[in-house]
Amino acid sequence: MASPELNLINNAKLEGLSHPVQVIAVTGGKGGVGKTSVSVNLATAMAAAGKRVVLLDGDLGLANADVFLGLSPRYTLAHVLSGERTLDEVVIPAPQGFLVVPAASGAADMANMGETEHLGLVQAFSTLAARVDVLIVDTAAGIAHSVLQFSQASQHVVVVICDEPASLTDAYALVKVLSRNHGVSRFRVLANQVRMQGAGAELFRRFELVTARFLDVVLEFAGEIPEDEYLRRSVREQRPVFDAYPSCPAARAFKKLAARADTWPVPPGPRGNIEFFVERLVRKNVARLEAVQ
Repeated sequence: MASPELNLINNAKLEGLSHPVQVIAVTGGKGGVGKTSVSVNLATAMAAAGKRVVLLDGDLGLANADVFLGLSPRYTLAHVLSGERTLDEVVIPAPQGFLVVPAASGAADMANMGETEHLGLVQAFSTLAARVDVLIVDTAAGIAHSVLQFSQASQHVVVVICDEPASLTDAYALVKVLSRNHGVSRFRVLANQVRMQGAGAELFRRFELVTARFLDVVLEFAGEIPEDEYLRRSVREQRPVFDAYPSCPAARAFKKLAARADTWPVPPGPRGNIEFFVERLVRKNVARLEAVQ
């Protein structure tokens, strides 16, 4: 049996290779609920808290995360899929201290990618050289294949809703498809554009009541983001509100969300699906086994 000192050294080396990555998919049933705003501000808040964050623009054909941040990427995921560039070559730094993987805008072939291409894209993240604590995936809206694939490949699925009938109806449809067809059984629900404090919890209860009647899923309330003029102003300025107006109500809400997300547990091992950074979970289990030998 190896000495305790040797085990500590070996485990430290393995941890450097197997550092688990928390993967959060931010999604929603319909456009206009604020997914990209949530993704960008969550990335900003978690980076400000010291996390090494990568934001993946998962709206492959209608990318806009770079627009929210005022970035002008030279290369996108389209260059990765064509073989012209590696994933590391298209990643660009945001001024707020995190990395962005930009997608293409107005690229119909990207929006219509097949299952094999989506799986290849998920697996490509295993080659990313940058050390990552958190990957945030800003998905497209609806139940397109990319939304389902990216959500299934993530550890946490955050469904963004707002107090509109279409938002709730489409969010229910998304949860239904992910749970019945793709094995996703746990969702975190974020109420966005809330007009009164506490209204987000009430909106969540309404959504949970309907969902619990027909679906075998677990919903958790992730919090609420208030409707805020400073948030609209920051969008026009192409800056995250957390960075531009850190003391405004929306920025404070994103800070709470980031702190809450930091407590969400990383699964102890792979779930048997195609997952982002799945090999790091495998190596993490190897490290645990060696620690007890």
